Amino acid sequence: MFNDVSLSINEGEKVLLLGPSGCGKSTLLHVLSGVIPRSVDVPMRVSSVEICESYGYVFQDPDSQFCMPFVDEELAFVLENLRTPREEMKGEIRFLLSEVGLELDDPHTKISTLSGGMKQKLAIASALALNPGTLFLDEPTSLLDEESTESVWETIKGTCKHKTLVVVEHKLDHVLEIIDRIILFDADGTILADGKKAWILHHYKETLKSLGVWYPGAWDEYLASRTQREIPSFGPVAAKIENFRGYIQRKEKIHLPRAVIHRGEWVVITGRNGAGKSTLLHSFMKFILTTGTYELSGIQVKGKKVPKECAFVFQNPELQFVTHSVFDEVAYSYRLENLDEERVEKRVEELLERFKLSPYKDHHPYSLSMGQKRRLSVAASTVSSKEILLLDEPTFGQDAHNTFSLIEMLQTLQRKGSAILMVTHDERIIHHFANRVWTIEKGRLIRDVAVNVGDNVL
Repeated sequence: MFNDVSLSINEGEKVLLLGPSGCGKSTLLHVLSGVIPRSVDVPMRVSSVEICESYGYVFQDPDSQFCMPFVDEELAFVLENLRTPREEMKGEIRFLLSEVGLELDDPHTKISTLSGGMKQKLAIASALALNPGTLFLDEPTSLLDEESTESVWETIKGTCKHKTLVVVEHKLDHVLEIIDRIILFDADGTILADGKKAWILHHYKETLKSLGVWYPGAWDEYLASRTQREIPSFGPVAAKIENFRGYIQRKEKIHLPRAVIHRGEWVVITGRNGAGKSTLLHSFMKFILTTGTYELSGIQVKGKKVPKECAFVFQNPELQFVTHSVFDEVAYSYRLENLDEERVEKRVEELLERFKLSPYKDHHPYSLSMGQKRRLSVAASTVSSKEILLLDEPTFGQDAHNTFSLIEMLQTLQRKGSAILMVTHDERIIHHFANRVWTIEKGRLIRDVAVNVGDNVL
């Protein structure tokens, strides 16, 4: 991944590793922390390496770092290693959870039942519990709502005032207030620039644009470059839901009193972390038990079979991979349609080029970066035109170029008549691309609002 990279980070510095998705930022973070090669056996050659001894690490995928099944046990595991007296642990655990805004009725809650955003908060709490001299953060707020994102960065800012901080992050709104140095990489992992934050953002703005990474004002420039959004022409009813409920282990987790989705609509699903947004999508896919009226194209959906009218993109892309190569993953659905291999190859190559995955077509899906895995999951799910496309946080871990490309692809599918249901916390997508906004609170659809571009719906 890297060739002839040399860098040093001084004690107390706040550094952002910035570059396009897939350039190796997470891998470099593993090397800087010693995860590679101490814990992950990856071949590497270095002239010399000096690694800090006191550090905390927040992985891009929070499930990767949990050791225990319950929230309180996860934090207690850290505190035990710090020799915290048992009588102090309960109070310390509640303090750590409050610091990151993880609100639980009982800390003895199974981690597996938490939402992705809640798991991110727990991962951050675990790292902060170490009171480390250096903190390595790999997109720690990618799945958090805006309120939680702001709160977590405020916590990090306060607790890491005198610590060393090394961050990989695409969402720059809050992290730029904390960091003072940027190391900029190109797509091949070569260092293009290394310097003070303001100097890099000013002198390398055109480079940032050409690389497709996020920079201050990227969204505004993209929106200004587009023609005024066309008013979509909605088709017939794609889905009708009445008194619809979803259950996990016999407990009601989601309830929609009534909702109607038309072909060609773009519905954004919002709500705080843990509100039930992902569970709602799972219920539509029949991954969980449901009751009530659920009609697709006028026909009641019954049983446990996944509706053929729907395509789904998981929040964790690894959950949907079924083959051993990037090419085969995209080709899988085409081959189910019994297309001849020449047509399959042509269509797959076009999709891989669109999603910037062509160089990795022979790689195993698990070997990709998180951003690349996300793009692969979207590409594999959109090969066939479906009446309804369900997407769970499809833009997390994506640079600007890939975010805008995904949006334009979804608009193309929308114009062709697909209804889009997207869980997202991105306010720009909500304000500029949604035609309808659903708000979920405590597992219930409490608000269903048709919107026009620029409406304030939050």
